[in-house]
Amino acid sequence: MIDIKLIRESPDLVRANIKKKFQDDKVGLVDDVIDLDLKWRKERKKADDLRSERNKISAEINVLMKAGKKADAKKLIKEAKEIPGKIAKIEVKENKLGAKIRGVMMKIPNIVHESVPAGKGEKENVEIKKFGKIKKFGFEVKGHAELGEELGLLDFETSADVAGKGFYFMKGDLALLNMALINYARDFMLKKDFVYVEPPLMIRKSVLDAVYSTAEIEAMGYKIDGEDLYMIATSEHPMIAQFIGKTLNGNKLPIKQTGYSMCFRKEIGSHGIDEKGIYRTHQFNKQEMIVVCDPEDSYKWYDELLGYSVELFKSLDIPFRILECCSGDLADLKAKSCDLECWSPRRKEYFEVTSLTNMEDAQARRLGIRVEKGGKRYFAHTLNNTAIATSRALVAIMENNQNKDGSIDIPKVLQPYMGGKKVIGKE
Repeated sequence: MIDIKLIRESPDLVRANIKKKFQDDKVGLVDDVIDLDLKWRKERKKADDLRSERNKISAEINVLMKAGKKADAKKLIKEAKEIPGKIAKIEVKENKLGAKIRGVMMKIPNIVHESVPAGKGEKENVEIKKFGKIKKFGFEVKGHAELGEELGLLDFETSADVAGKGFYFMKGDLALLNMALINYARDFMLKKDFVYVEPPLMIRKSVLDAVYSTAEIEAMGYKIDGEDLYMIATSEHPMIAQFIGKTLNGNKLPIKQTGYSMCFRKEIGSHGIDEKGIYRTHQFNKQEMIVVCDPEDSYKWYDELLGYSVELFKSLDIPFRILECCSGDLADLKAKSCDLECWSPRRKEYFEVTSLTNMEDAQARRLGIRVEKGGKRYFAHTLNNTAIATSRALVAIMENNQNKDGSIDIPKVLQPYMGGKKVIGKE
C-alpha cells in the first residue's frame, strides 16, 4: 500500500505507475481516493474544531468560576458536555471513510522501481545473465516424473486416491534428497548470519489481507473451516507478520531471518497443476529468507539476496539464469522482483525455481511495521527471497543429472547430507 500523501501531492505519478503496470482499469481508483480523502479531511476538521471549542469553553469556565460567576459557568458546562457526543458522531463517519480509503488504497499497486523494465506480462521479462553449461545427452532425456516413477521413488496414483491431484508420495533416496536440500539451504543461510525460524503453518485472515491481494487469497488460500485461519502459502508471510504493529529500533536493523516450512496453495487457474509431477503442487517444502531494513539499505540488500541465490544454485551445479520481472508481471505489492530459472533438458527451456522481491515500504505500511531512529519514525522496507523450493530444485537436479540407466547423480554439496551417497538408483 502506497502513502496517501503521494496521491494528495502527485496523483499523476500514481496514475502513470498504474498505466506502466497495464492496469488501466484501476486509474479511476486515484480519483476515488482523492474524493474520499477530501470528505475524510472535512470530518477531521469538524472534530478538531469541536475539540478546540471545548478547550476554549473549559478555559472560559475556569475564568468564570474564579470570578464567582457560577450561573454563567453552569451554562458553559452544559454546552461543553454536549461536545463529546458530537465528536463521537463525527468520528464514526471519519472511521467509515478511513476504512473505505484503506480498502481502495489496498487495490492501488505499489510504485514500481525506476529500474524495472516496462512490459505487459511474463513474456516480456528480461534475461539478465546465464550460469552453468547446458549438458548434452547421448540418450533420450526423460522428465522428472517418469524418472521418479521408474525408480520407485514417486507415486502419483496412490496420492491421487488418498488426497487428489496436486499431491504425491515421495520415497526412499529421493525423499532423503529432499531433506538434504532443506538442511543444506538452512546451513547455507546460517553461514550468512541469518537467524533460523520455524513459523506457524496457519495465519489469520487480517494478517493475510496485509501480505496478499484479494485475488491471490482467492486463488491460493486454503481456508480452515470454522476458524479465522488459512494455511500458509509461504513462510515469508508469518515471518514478516511477526513484526505487525511494532516499532523497531533502527540501530538494530537489518533483521535477517531464514525459515523452513511446508507450504500450501490451491493454485486455482494455474496451468500445470493437472500435469503429473512435483513442479506445481498443492503442498511443498520451502526454505525462505526475509530482510527487514532501513529504506536507505533496501536495494543493497536486494543485490545481496540475489547474490546468495546465485551462489547457492551455482553450488548445485545446475544451469540457470536470472530473469528480471517487467512492470506488468509484478504483483501489486512488489516494487522490484526477479526470478531464478533452471534449465529443463526435457522441455528445452528454463523454468522458475526461486523469486526475489523488494516490497519497499508497501508491505510494512499494511502491517504497521515502523522504524525509530534519530528521533524520526518511518515505515521499514521488507524483502523476501526463496532460498530453495525443494520440489522445483529436485526437478532440476533429476532432469539435469540423469544417467542413461535412469539413475540420478547427487550434487557434490548434497552428498554429505546423504551419508556420502553419490547416485540414486532403483529401490
